[in-house]
Amino acid sequence: MVIPFNELNSETLFSIIKEFVLREGTEYGAEDVSIEEKVEQVSQQLALGSAVLVYSELHETVNIIPADQFKEEQEVLE
Repeated sequence: MVIPFNELNSETLFSIIKEFVLREGTEYGAEDVSIEEKVEQVSQQLALGSAVLVYSELHETVNIIPADQFKEEQEVLE
């Protein structure tokens, strides 16, 4: 289920994004990306719709995934 990120309060959204970033890491090639920069990048991806915030009822978890991946997974389920 997609969670409308803009309906969450800013502190909750920030915490979810930060936890996601810490889980994924911040090393990207030759340059490390700071946690703050990565949080901003993920925030922008959510705002642009290229990433979505999803809740898994099965696992009772929240995750951030590319919007294309979410669409593909939904098509498989149909």
